[in-house]
Amino acid sequence: MSAAPPTETAIASVCVYCGARTGADPAYSQAATALGQGLAAAGVRLVYGAGDVGLMGTVARACQDAGGETFGVIPQHLVKREVAKRDLATFVVTETMHERKKVMLYNSDAVVVLPGGMGSLDELFEAITWRQLGLHDKPIVILNINGYWTPLRALIDHIIAEEFAGADVARSLIWVDTAAEAISALR
Repeated sequence: MSAAPPTETAIASVCVYCGARTGADPAYSQAATALGQGLAAAGVRLVYGAGDVGLMGTVARACQDAGGETFGVIPQHLVKREVAKRDLATFVVTETMHERKKVMLYNSDAVVVLPGGMGSLDELFEAITWRQLGLHDKPIVILNINGYWTPLRALIDHIIAEEFAGADVARSLIWVDTAAEAISALR
């Protein structure tokens, strides 16, 4: 395996949380493609859930097709369900979902969240919580394609306003509207 080209940033590896489905808006798949291509062009390794379906498969194929490095992590019970993408540079099968999330986050320098469902929310909130607890200080970029995550942003603002979280939570999240902005935010 050859080394990735140098990047313009200290970010060498990005964990991407996203859906195992493509969603209703074609813009989600377009953003996943652009993000995968952008990571490859920047020489940044993609760390993701190792699925070959939905936005997961889209971002991974785009990264690979553009010459990027991929690192996939999947729990054994999802290997068939998410159609594990086995042609990755690194392919890790874990025993549990919790172990999957830990391996993904610990093998990355930043997090980018594309549209997704309950699993993506679980991953995002665990990353936010771990950051609050001082377990990491990695940037968390939320890719708000066509306003997909706008209700989540309002909920986070509400949680802060009601004093169940501090303003530091809002400051720790970087909200962007395009894949290009997400790549720029990582620099």
